[in-house]
Amino acid sequence: MSGLTLIQPDSATGQAAELLAAVQKALGLVPNMTKAMVNSPAVLKGYLEFSGALGGGGLGAAVRERIAILVAQENGCDYCLSAHTYIGTKLAGLSQDQAAAARKGQADDAQAAAALTLALALVRGQGSVTDAELAEAGEYLSEGEIAEVVANVALNVFTNYLNKAGRVAIDWPLVRHTD
Repeated sequence: MSGLTLIQPDSATGQAAELLAAVQKALGLVPNMTKAMVNSPAVLKGYLEFSGALGGGGLGAAVRERIAILVAQENGCDYCLSAHTYIGTKLAGLSQDQAAAARKGQADDAQAAAALTLALALVRGQGSVTDAELAEAGEYLSEGEIAEVVANVALNVFTNYLNKAGRVAIDWPLVRHTD
C-alpha cells in the first residue's frame, strides 16, 4: 500500500461529501490531509470538531500555530510543518523569523515561549512533564491555557502521525524538517 487514498470532493458521497464541502466552505480549498482523513468520516469529523473547539479557546492563533510548527518539527512531519508554516505566516500573523524560531521551541513573547517550552517537554516526554516544567509554564499560562497546550500537542501529534503513516502528499509550499 502506498498510502491512504485521497477522496476527492467530487467523488465523495454521504457524510464524506458533506464534511469535505464544509472544509471547502471554511478554507476555500480541501487540503490533502482532509481528503485522507475522510476515508473514515468519523476521523475527519473528530478532527474538525477538536480543532474548532481549540480555536475557540484562550490560546490565540499565533500561539497554536507555533505549537503546531514545533510538534511537526519534533515529529519530522513535513506535511504539517509545511501547512502550519504557511498558515502561521499567511493567516496567523507570524513572521518568517517567528515561524523559524518556533521550530526550535523559541518565541519572542513570554506566553508563547512558555507554551512552546511546555509543548516541547510534552512531546519529548511523551506526555510526562516534571513538576518544575509545569510550574515554569504556570508563571505565564493559566491552568486552562496549560490544558490547551496539552490538547494542541495531542491534536498535532495525531495529524503528524496520520500524514506520515498515510503518506499524504504535501499540497502546501514545502518546508522540510531537515532544513
